[in-house]
Amino acid sequence: QVQLVESGGGLVQAGGSLRLSCAASESIVSIHATGWSRQAPGKQRELIADISSGGTTTYADSVKGRFTISRDNAVNTVYLQMNSLKPEDTAVYYCNADLQIDRWGRRQSAWGRGTQVTVSS
Repeated sequence: QVQLVESGGGLVQAGGSLRLSCAASESIVSIHATGWSRQAPGKQRELIADISSGGTTTYADSVKGRFTISRDNAVNTVYLQMNSLKPEDTAVYYCNADLQIDRWGRRQSAWGRGTQVTVSS
């Protein structure tokens, strides 16, 4: 099973920025619809941004105007640019995606293990 690997998390002060990346653990043909979710301590996981195969993006109200999801099809990587970070953005961030894993068109849905983002006040 191909997995996704998130990177780019860390500790940042309020008002700062981070860029998260999400890539497959093995070579794949293409990455399609992708979402970024987050889970804060004691809270349920919430979907905060997604991008369709065609490039249409949607955002949760909590991050709209501050976060941007994008995809680089040349390197099969999806990004989450996070600006104007707030302490309430502190969470583990996960990506999930629909992947084409071989040239015969096989598809697989995959999740990553998450990357920690901590925003200090």
